[in-house]
Amino acid sequence: MDSISICVALFLTYFKNDIWDFASTLSIKKYILCYICVNVVITGSTICTSQGVTTCQQCLSVHPSCAWCSQEFGKGGSSLSRCDLKQNLLNGGCSKAALEFPSSTLTVLEDAPLSDKALGTAETVTQIKPQKIRMTLRPGDTKRFTVSVKQVEDYPVDLYYLMDLSFSMKDDLDRLYSLGNELAVAMGRTTSNLRMGFGAFVDKTTSPYMYMYPPEAVTNPFKLLKIEKCQPQFGFKNVLSLTDKVARFTEEVGKQQVSRNRDAPEGGLDAVIQAVVCKEKIGWRPDASHLLVFTTDAKTHIALDGRIAGIVQPNDGQCYLDNNNLYNKSTVLDYPSLALLTEKMSENNINLIFAVTSYVVPLYKGYSQLIPGTTVGTLSGDSGNVIQLIEEAYAKIRSKVELETLGVPEELNLSFNATCLNGEVIRGLKSCTGLKIGDTVSFSVEAQLRSCPKEKSRTFTIKPLGFKDSLEVTVDFACSCNCEAQANSPLCSNGNGTYECGVCQCHQGRLGPRCECSVEDYSPSDDVNCIPKPGSPICNGRGDCLCGQCSCHANEFGQVWGKYCECDDFNCLRFKGALCSDNGKCSCGFCQCDAGWKGENCNCTTRTDTCMSSIGLLCSGRGNCECGVCQCTQPGAYGATCQKCPTCPDSCTIKKKCVECQHFKRGQYTEDNSCNRICKDEIKLVEELVFNDRNAVNCSYKDENDCVVHFQYYEDESGKSILFVVKEPECPKGPDILVVLLSVAGAILLLGLIGLLIWKLLITIHDRREFTKFEEERAKAKWDTANNPLYKGATSTFTNVAYKGN
Repeated sequence: MDSISICVALFLTYFKNDIWDFASTLSIKKYILCYICVNVVITGSTICTSQGVTTCQQCLSVHPSCAWCSQEFGKGGSSLSRCDLKQNLLNGGCSKAALEFPSSTLTVLEDAPLSDKALGTAETVTQIKPQKIRMTLRPGDTKRFTVSVKQVEDYPVDLYYLMDLSFSMKDDLDRLYSLGNELAVAMGRTTSNLRMGFGAFVDKTTSPYMYMYPPEAVTNPFKLLKIEKCQPQFGFKNVLSLTDKVARFTEEVGKQQVSRNRDAPEGGLDAVIQAVVCKEKIGWRPDASHLLVFTTDAKTHIALDGRIAGIVQPNDGQCYLDNNNLYNKSTVLDYPSLALLTEKMSENNINLIFAVTSYVVPLYKGYSQLIPGTTVGTLSGDSGNVIQLIEEAYAKIRSKVELETLGVPEELNLSFNATCLNGEVIRGLKSCTGLKIGDTVSFSVEAQLRSCPKEKSRTFTIKPLGFKDSLEVTVDFACSCNCEAQANSPLCSNGNGTYECGVCQCHQGRLGPRCECSVEDYSPSDDVNCIPKPGSPICNGRGDCLCGQCSCHANEFGQVWGKYCECDDFNCLRFKGALCSDNGKCSCGFCQCDAGWKGENCNCTTRTDTCMSSIGLLCSGRGNCECGVCQCTQPGAYGATCQKCPTCPDSCTIKKKCVECQHFKRGQYTEDNSCNRICKDEIKLVEELVFNDRNAVNCSYKDENDCVVHFQYYEDESGKSILFVVKEPECPKGPDILVVLLSVAGAILLLGLIGLLIWKLLITIHDRREFTKFEEERAKAKWDTANNPLYKGATSTFTNVAYKGN
């Protein structure tokens, strides 16, 4: 690679996420970078030679294009820098065998095709590809690979129903008993391989969570209420392990009795952590979707609440179910933290569904934002809608694919770009929504090594949330050189240093290229070699000149290096007091941003998922995503994702789909089960539309039945969206049958009469024409007076010859 190539590489590295910004608004720092690039071409210097590195390992860390020459040049040999571009070193006489230039590579080790249907054993079902890759990365270098994910059809489902059995849930328990078979039938529509289990919880069995007085209250918490049909308080109980016998589920639910605890919050998180980690006891299958349905009508205790009862030992996330399937560490371990729950759920591929009453929905929605892979549904007073809730939650889970990473080294940055169903590449996003079973989505992953870890190799995992399938990525860090070190080498002034990769690493108190100079051998004449330019201080005032070389001072703020101590790792732009915003590394005055960040001080994220609206459009299609924040460009648009815009022409189009799915239970959002996710509006039915506010927008559309639906879109002062929908659409009235029949009959008679009149008129005209023609011909005729020889007169006289009368 020549000087121009490294300039281009520098440019692309710095501006890789900011090309258009470079074209429009160049900052001073970027002008400086361009000046450096021009200087590269004119003077022949490169980023490799300008950093003042002295060892092979330092050279490899400067830039992925830098190479090191370990060849021995001897006296009078080449004076070129050992750290330079590969081609420059070869042109300078370095042999290929002496070059240290490890390159970044990527090899796919396992790449089985994606499965179409869940047939056969778990090993034959593949929902992610590739399955195993190996990379070699140099510091500062990146490698990209693509991960494809597909949710196969008819995948097995394990459904574990975890229920609060405090007294307020008695009607819910009775309702669940009657719905057991219906639940199995409903889930059977999504999979032919279903197993169901049941667990129950109340709270820790110690004061102040439990009634301890009178003593009889320990065995019968309802003693004072004179209710006999109950059970003693318990922490968590695995009533029924996962089974494909649905009748047993209904049977065990019917046997349960409610209990009673003393305080309002319940111990549900204790039960959740045990249901998650006790894989063998619960019966979770490795080759199935794991659904954990958590039902309650109360708040729940969290970590540190156990201190009220003197329980200070943190929850360790281990399984503690005894032979009776009861949690036996309830009074020993504190409640688990949300972080511990998140970790264990990820390890065991659990999808948690909070089915809670409306009173506590806001609390559990807050939990779901902190625990990936969870959904929240509003449970009716007697759990009558639990089947619909579970179906909708499962459909929501199956309609989303989100990647998670496990065990990624701190020195490695990962950035994601998602390509979902529409083929659009969304930067910074590692999830896709609105999917159907059988759809395939892909994610582009870029791995960048910021610095060298202590280990030579590390392995981490990328997996879809809630899936057992995963991609195993092994990274080999190309941070060291292969050239051998020779301790006390004669090449280093008779053993005053270690000869490694062509240079001497001098012993304490020795300096010089060959360790030929002692600290005591100071000569003022050597100072000229330590001055960068006339008038400048020696070693830029940040070091001492010893034997013609700058020995940089130690600095409390960081490291100082370079031929003239011109470089450091602490003089870069800051943001809110943080060097390079804590999102990059400072190197010789420039911030080298981590993957996923850009800008002079690395304070601008390249993520776009924070700009994604609920309808799946970037900034709702009304703005641009800049540094992870939507800048609304559509007049009248506002909100975190420009989602609010009463005056936008497309508001009616978007809200029309919500009216269709929320009120009429039909349309696109109903078919793809995205109504609850996208439409957060409150529907109010009215007889007619009235003027609510100047920002209200009246809309109308014609539905599939050719009826006109009228509604009004309005946002109150709190930003809540309200849709006022006219109850009855305006539908065209049907035809009057009698009128139609009479009209048709009248039309037929009228047409017949008209036909007769036309026929009569034509006949009359024809006769008149014939008569006129006859008269004309008669008038033209000329007659003679001759007698007709055939004519005989009317009188004939005959004589009778025999008559002899007078």
